[in-house]
Amino acid sequence: MIHTTQHLWSPAEGWTTEPTAPGAQLALVFGAREALDAEGPMAALGAALPGTELVGCSTAGEIHGTQVTDGGIVVTTLRFEHSSLGVHAETARAGEDSAELGRRLAGKLGRAGLRHVLVLSDGTRLNGGRLAEGVASALPSGVAVTGGLAGDAARFEETRVIGCGAVGPGRVVAVGLYGERLRIGFGSLGGWDSFGPVRLVTRSEGNVLYELDGRSALALYKEYLGDAAAALPASGLLFPLSITQSEGGAEVVRTILSIDEAAQSMTFAGDVPRGAYARLMKANFDRLIDGAVGAARSSYDSLASTPPELAILISCVGRKLVLKQRIEEEVEGVRDVLGPSATLTGFYSYGEISPLTPEAACALHNQTMTITTLSEI
Repeated sequence: MIHTTQHLWSPAEGWTTEPTAPGAQLALVFGAREALDAEGPMAALGAALPGTELVGCSTAGEIHGTQVTDGGIVVTTLRFEHSSLGVHAETARAGEDSAELGRRLAGKLGRAGLRHVLVLSDGTRLNGGRLAEGVASALPSGVAVTGGLAGDAARFEETRVIGCGAVGPGRVVAVGLYGERLRIGFGSLGGWDSFGPVRLVTRSEGNVLYELDGRSALALYKEYLGDAAAALPASGLLFPLSITQSEGGAEVVRTILSIDEAAQSMTFAGDVPRGAYARLMKANFDRLIDGAVGAARSSYDSLASTPPELAILISCVGRKLVLKQRIEEEVEGVRDVLGPSATLTGFYSYGEISPLTPEAACALHNQTMTITTLSEI
């Protein structure tokens, strides 16, 4: 069994309950960037949980049960009866390829009994797609990776990652979960509709897109956004790109992180390969909520007959901006599937890391709800 406690901190009220959990091995800490930067709450948390690994990141919104909050901190402590964990963190080196960073980090986790890896990464300075590929490539066969990219509300300025006793930008933390009695499920679904013509990526470098069909991608994108183009990159969250390697092939969704007017380029959270096909997407309210429910079903089904005890929900900031006052509907839909006994925690992110199916390779996604469920038998 996994024993959990949850604690909330807000600027107005402080800690609503004292964050104590004797024997806890791990505390998942998700909070607004300004809350994590403040000395008081993080210092109090470290003092209250001696010997507990603090792992987490800054967010574009925090998930606590079926509540979605902003500006505070949500802490979920975990104590496993039969399983163990290992936590390792890395800071990106200047000019380092994110895939190499991922391989280096994963190489520290490969002891016997590894069942799953949870990864949390800086959300603005790293190529999340390359990072996910690097981590997955260095792990034993059958070990899946899930996680996400830290957020910073809708500002896209700086993000924070917590791990191994430090909080800061440009960092990645990985939690290796070990044990025969650990049961893990995962699911990831979106709910966006594609529209407009399919366009060929004619010029790109990694996650930087320059041209579609030989035209400036940024100029083309602005045409579609109209008046909303003045609010880029935040307004780009409402119109992500669907990317496929071949017409009719499997798609991944990419969200803009930044734009460069001088270079007429757009930087995305993951790669936009030259020769791939791109298509604009727009929101469908009901399908977004259905996507969250579908991700919950997939994560539940992966556990077979084991009821979930903990669910880590990582949903994209773009979904939050679209759903607005309806945002808690997607979390409530997850609760309906997973049942009343599962502890729900998580955050709104700049990207989600997960295989789309149990057999698929790990990849970075945008605009999805990605759910990792855990139980111990």
